[in-house]
Amino acid sequence: MPLSDTEYISILKTQYFEFEQLNKFFNLSGDFLCIAGFDGYFRRINPTVSQVLGYTQEELMARPINEFVFTDDKEDTQQSRAHVYQGKPLLGFENRYVTKSGEIVWLSWTSMDIASAKMVFAIAKNITHKKRLEEDRNLLLANMTGLNKKLKELTYTTSHDLRAPVNNLLSIFDLLDISKITDNETLQLIHILKSASESLKYTLNSYVD
Repeated sequence: MPLSDTEYISILKTQYFEFEQLNKFFNLSGDFLCIAGFDGYFRRINPTVSQVLGYTQEELMARPINEFVFTDDKEDTQQSRAHVYQGKPLLGFENRYVTKSGEIVWLSWTSMDIASAKMVFAIAKNITHKKRLEEDRNLLLANMTGLNKKLKELTYTTSHDLRAPVNNLLSIFDLLDISKITDNETLQLIHILKSASESLKYTLNSYVD
C-alpha cells in the first residue's frame, strides 16, 4: 500500500532531523572526523581538521593525505592504511601530521573501511600535549640519570681522596707511645681523634662505595 502524502512528509522530516543531528555532531566534535577514499584523498572532514592543521578544507581535500603526514611516519602510515583497505580496523595508531605553519601534531587514529563504497571512516584524537609531557618526562629522567652518575663518580673520587689521609692519621696514632704521655687532656684528645678517624674509615668502607 503506497504511503500517503502525510506519511511521506513525516518520514522526510524524521530523516532530515536525524541528518541535522548527525551533521551537528560532525561539525562540533573536537576530534578529527574524516571520510577518505581508497584513492588516498579526503572526501569529507570536520572543521577541527582545518583548525588544527591550519589548511582550508579545499587545500586538505585537493592533495593526497600522505602529503600532510610527517616524513618519518609516511611509510608506517601507508602500511596501516593498506591494512584498513583489507578490512582490518585500525585502533590507536599514532602518527604525526605537519601543520601549515610547520608545527608537529600527534594524532591517535581509529579507522574502519566500507569496502563496498571504497571509503574509510576515521576518528583521530589530538595527543600532542600528551606526547610533549612524555618527552619532558623522558628528558627529566635522562638528566636525573646523568646527574646520579656524576654524583656517584664524585662520591667515589671523594671517598678515595679521603681514605689516604684517614689511613695515614690512624697509622700515626698506632705509632704513638701513649705510655709516655702523662697529660690527661692530651690523652683524651688523642682518644677522641682516633675514634673519630676509625669511625670515618668505617663509614667510607661501608657506605660510600
